[in-house]
Amino acid sequence: MFGTTARQAPKFSELHTKYVKDLYRSFLRNSLNWHIRRDVWRQDAMRIRAEFEDNRNVQNPRLLASILKEAEKKLMSWQHPDPYKHEEKTESLKDQRV
Repeated sequence: MFGTTARQAPKFSELHTKYVKDLYRSFLRNSLNWHIRRDVWRQDAMRIRAEFEDNRNVQNPRLLASILKEAEKKLMSWQHPDPYKHEEKTESLKDQRV
């Protein structure tokens, strides 16, 4: 029990973790631009999650760099030509002052 240890993936820096999270969120946002219905989008979101989970335990830094580079290329090629943009509230009390 104590003699066998499971091999764990190396710990990456917080900057790397943030980069991967941002990339994942970008994939989800882009996917949401292509789907109107959430139930259809959910299937695509689960596929995206599965792709990220498949590469979760990659330990080779060169292989990981190539995977992330390919993911960025894929994201750029799948960008929606007219993405949803949330309108920011432009009217405020400050704007109403005379």
